Parts: sequence; C-alpha cells; structure tokens
Amino acid sequence: MELQEIIPELKETRNELLGILSGLSENELNTKKDSSSWSISQVCQHLSRTEELYVAAIRRGLKSKEDSFIENKSLDFLLDRSKKLEAPDIAKPTDDILEYEEIIAKLNHSRQKLFDMLNALEDPSALSRRHSMHPVFKEMLLIEWVKSLYLHEQRHIKQIHEIIDGFK
Repeated sequence: MELQEIIPELKETRNELLGILSGLSENELNTKKDSSSWSISQVCQHLSRTEELYVAAIRRGLKSKEDSFIENKSLDFLLDRSKKLEAPDIAKPTDDILEYEEIIAKLNHSRQKLFDMLNALEDPSALSRRHSMHPVFKEMLLIEWVKSLYLHEQRHIKQIHEIIDGFK
C-alpha cells in the first residue's frame, strides 16, 4: 500500500472518530466500564500519544540511509478486538478528566504533526525502504507504521462503540 492510498484512510478514520465524539457528553467521555477499563477520553489520549510516538519513530527510521529488506507484515490482526493487546506504558493514558475540547485538541495536534512530517517528505517512497523497531511488532517498514495508525484507530473506534453500548 502506498502513502497516497493510506492518507484517505487516515482522514476517513479520523473523521469517523470525531463524528462519534461530537455527540457525547463530558460524563460519557470520561466514564469507565470498570476500574480496569479505559474511558473514551483515555482511548483518545492513547490514540494521540501513539500517533506522536509513531511520528518520532518514523523520523528516526528516515534518518537511516540504508535500505531495509524486510517483509511487509500483515496488520489486519489490529482489527481483531478478541485479541487483547497491552499498550506500552509510554502510550498509556492518564486518569485526568478531559473536556471534549481538550480531547479534540490533542487528536488534532497529533494528526497535524503526522501530516506535517508526511508533507515534508522529499521522497515518500523512502517510507517503503526504511524501517524502525516497534516495541510490539518488532521490525516494521515505515509505511507500515503509517498504515497501522488508521488500523489502530479503527480498532479503538470499535472499543469506543463497545463503551457506548455499555451506557445503554
């Protein structure tokens, strides 16, 4: 998958997320199903933190001048909510109660950082020739880092729907 195919997916997934959030109250955004679960606000914090961490990892990977000869990974497992994935501590949210505007600002800020980096690429094909180590998935081509962002977000949109269904 090329960057020009991924960009619309990133935008569409983010628009879906923002549409879901726009109809929720502050209480709904910050309510947890139980003490071991995340609230919708925390899910969004996690998404924005992850995006910022990915931007840093992609930048590091782009500094390498050596081509990578690693296989593309299948990332479809990210959409399978039956398989629990543990977020690394650095990507875990705080317990802060956030207002809608703060959540949206964090999401917009991290997405702007991503697009600023992608738009500044002199050679977008470098994303398919360089890699960076992922804490969970190990060696990944940088283009897969970018692709996994919208798949990761789709995974968490499913989680948000599960949380909302718990309100009923």
